[in-house]
Amino acid sequence: MRRFLFIPNLQIHNANALSSPISIGFPAMTAWMGAMHALQRKIQTLGQCTLSLKSLAISCHSAELQTYKGDSDFEYSIIIKKTPLIFDKKYTSKYPKGMFRNMYDAPLTGDGFIEEARCHLDVSLLIECESLEGDQEALLLAAIQSLVHTMKWASGDVLAVGSCQILHYDPDADGATADLRKIRNRLMPGHVLIERRDLVQQAMQEQQLDALDAVLAYLKVQHRPERDDNGQITWTAQRQVPGWLVPIAVGFQGISDLGLAKNQRDPHTPHRFAEAILTLGQFVMPYRIDAIDDMLWHYQTTQEPDLYLCSNSSH
Repeated sequence: MRRFLFIPNLQIHNANALSSPISIGFPAMTAWMGAMHALQRKIQTLGQCTLSLKSLAISCHSAELQTYKGDSDFEYSIIIKKTPLIFDKKYTSKYPKGMFRNMYDAPLTGDGFIEEARCHLDVSLLIECESLEGDQEALLLAAIQSLVHTMKWASGDVLAVGSCQILHYDPDADGATADLRKIRNRLMPGHVLIERRDLVQQAMQEQQLDALDAVLAYLKVQHRPERDDNGQITWTAQRQVPGWLVPIAVGFQGISDLGLAKNQRDPHTPHRFAEAILTLGQFVMPYRIDAIDDMLWHYQTTQEPDLYLCSNSSH
């Protein structure tokens, strides 16, 4: 019997949309897995149950990226929340030196030098629980409902959350198909994020592309003309493969040796510098999921190439 913690309609304000140094959009999987790990530690601190949160699935109901595009603009601009630090000198020269000035009254010129991409989300989370006994389910639900509001989820603040539940799934039982259907229905309407690393690997092998070019090859939109029998030309836009493909950050790769750094946060844990790893993800409707493990993400650590990944077993 497998038990899942279901957190429905988690409404998040100002989540981090800068998922990697070169991509913007849905928050990185490392952010969601980190929030799951933080939730596990908070539950264990309460001492009510010693469960372990193993993996999670994300169903996105809505996502509102905070960008702006004017009538004459060619590209979208990020709506920043920081006040720019450049003031109008003509305005500030009116005040004597050392006199207090309200920075929000001064006319501002220029832009902020730190871009913080943000998005508003409405998601549902399905988290698999281990070492959870039947008599601890009520204690867990009572603690979860209050803990969710006190946490940061992908660097965003929680505005509202539905009633959390414990869902059961036994793959060996006769009603396993019906149980899976009920779980998928709870994730509707929405899109579940899965990994499509197989497309990147296929492009690298067949087309002899590097990893970044392989990702861009599937994300670009090709416009092709088609002429009908009357001589009219219509343009069609399509990608290399069908589906809602997005770039997604799934982990880190170490670029330095393990060691201790001066003034590091945890003096007992080895430290190393790392860079983000980007791959392809795909949003699919939950009813297209044939097995529950196809939408669950879990940790995967490989010591030889120094990889720290969030992996999905869908492909």
